[in-house]
Amino acid sequence: MKVLLVSADPAVRQAMGLSARRIDRSGRGAPVEVMEAEDGVEAIAIAWRWRPDVVVADEITSRAGAFAVAKDLKGALPPHPAKVVILLDRPQDRWLAAWSGADAWFDKPVNPFELADAVAGPPAAPEEEAQ
Repeated sequence: MKVLLVSADPAVRQAMGLSARRIDRSGRGAPVEVMEAEDGVEAIAIAWRWRPDVVVADEITSRAGAFAVAKDLKGALPPHPAKVVILLDRPQDRWLAAWSGADAWFDKPVNPFELADAVAGPPAAPEEEAQ
């Protein structure tokens, strides 16, 4: 499984990575390969080139945020096949996550076990994650 982590904050990318690597240690599915991007523009380019299975994007990301990343990937024809998960800073932005086409979203701080389950499992219905 290929996972792209997107955040301007190295500490957030590290926390995301720990959740993704937890899947690898749990023995669920294929080994996890992780790639990181510091901003949305870089993430979009990497996603189209590297073709990850999952993109986990921090809402506050410079040069195109998580919503722009999701909209670019999910709004393309044909859409990018990656599952897109957004980490929200504000619960009021859940509608933006839905609008962007994200498959799942979580309010920060994120439970690392729930994030790992979202990354490892099938695409979640956004309505379920937004509650």
